[in-house]
Amino acid sequence: MQRRLVTKYLLAGFLVMAVTMILYEMSTSRVERISCLPYGNGVPMEGLRMPALDQKEVAPARRPMDNADIPTIYVITPTYKRPAQIPELTRLGQTLMHVPRIHWIVAEDTNNTNPHVLELLDHLGMPYTYLTTPMPHKYRIKSGSKPKGVANRNGGLEWVRKHATSGVIYFADDDNTYDIRVFDEMRYTKRVSMFPVGLVTSKGISTPVVRNGKFVSFYDGWISNRKFPVDMAGFAINVNFLLKKPGASMPFVPGYEEDGMLRSLNITMNEVEFVADNCTKVYAWHTRTGPIAPASRSILDSKYNDTNLRVLREKIHLKKK
Repeated sequence: MQRRLVTKYLLAGFLVMAVTMILYEMSTSRVERISCLPYGNGVPMEGLRMPALDQKEVAPARRPMDNADIPTIYVITPTYKRPAQIPELTRLGQTLMHVPRIHWIVAEDTNNTNPHVLELLDHLGMPYTYLTTPMPHKYRIKSGSKPKGVANRNGGLEWVRKHATSGVIYFADDDNTYDIRVFDEMRYTKRVSMFPVGLVTSKGISTPVVRNGKFVSFYDGWISNRKFPVDMAGFAINVNFLLKKPGASMPFVPGYEEDGMLRSLNITMNEVEFVADNCTKVYAWHTRTGPIAPASRSILDSKYNDTNLRVLREKIHLKKK
């Protein structure tokens, strides 16, 4: 009789452990990989759903427990292959790890999936979507300034339109620096919220000018004829509000991406919410990594065959021949 009881309790214990492990896997494996091909204005079309990597499993990093009662923030990050890509995505990703209810949409300017980016995203363990969103050819071959990041951000917006009904959208470039408090400030955005961004142009800051809670003007190093002279990191958009504006998108016009995006929402400054303590706190900075030259090709020397350098070679950006 005692043996039967012991066996019964052991089986019950194993069952509880199994259910707990399944629930944990479900909570840490909310990832989606989508390859997107451009068409029309560079809005992506879902093409190929990428299977999980056949390589060895990447252990997810620890994350704070998500609170289902708070809105999700969809962070859209454009990126492209370069020597600093993985270091900068690592820095941003490890900031986002400390923020609950984040879905990271990483949109890369490429036709092919990047296994190094996917490996990093798997390791970080947060919900993510990876998109391939190459710049349309007609803009790539144009001389002069190019609309970098526009196809990527529009691709992220298109994904949100198809998969989300609530929450907040934020455009976070991979080379910027973010205090996690900026996400608390934007999380309950009703339409569009704005806040200061540091280290922007010679002015040192980009922000709405606010007096007694009321909008006065903009302070930015390049006002020009922009209706909304703000930095890309200086505003957030409510998902439901975006869905009510089916034509809203970012234009392929260098220098006018933010202005065009906000204009397409038909928003007025009377409807904008000024967060970060009435735009008196800086929680985002427009930092930039200095130019980094590609690595020399000496690592390809045959004398390094059968060494760790053969593996590390895949991790670095080499000079072209």
